[in-house]
Amino acid sequence: MENWLYANGSILLKVIGSLLAIFSIIILITRISGLRTFAKMSSFDFASTIAIGSILAAVVMNTDQSLLKGAVALAGIVAFQSLFAFLVRRSDAFKNLCTNDPVLLMDKGKILYENLAKTNVGEGDLIAKLREANVIHFSEVLAVVLESTGDMSVLHTSENKKLMPKILDGVKGIPNS
Repeated sequence: MENWLYANGSILLKVIGSLLAIFSIIILITRISGLRTFAKMSSFDFASTIAIGSILAAVVMNTDQSLLKGAVALAGIVAFQSLFAFLVRRSDAFKNLCTNDPVLLMDKGKILYENLAKTNVGEGDLIAKLREANVIHFSEVLAVVLESTGDMSVLHTSENKKLMPKILDGVKGIPNS
């Protein structure tokens, strides 16, 4: 009988064997499908990464799970992710339907409160990201973009430089656009 303080030696060996096998399978699948497998380029990529982690944990920690079943599930998620990425690249209609657009939250040192409300981001969260990016004054901020992955990109400089317009291609919520 297993409890929370110790585990049977054979169970520990099975966990270690499962860990080695499932990680080897993940490495193989990643080598075949490419580095995008774990990229956070879209919310779908993020969800895929979480699903892969969940499968990995289930196979390693649940000694009743089959390695083959885990490998098939991992391959299925990565194949679906590859198909999704292909469709996003090939079809604007699919891309518009299934992906989020980045949104401008701050422009030239000014907080865009309307965009904060649309994206359900609090001013405190925005300011925390500014601190994380070592911004010491709003005037340093050229732009803050809430990316399609949910990350915030803080574009700032202490020099008197302008933002290259190409950097904001595809970003929604730009004032006067």
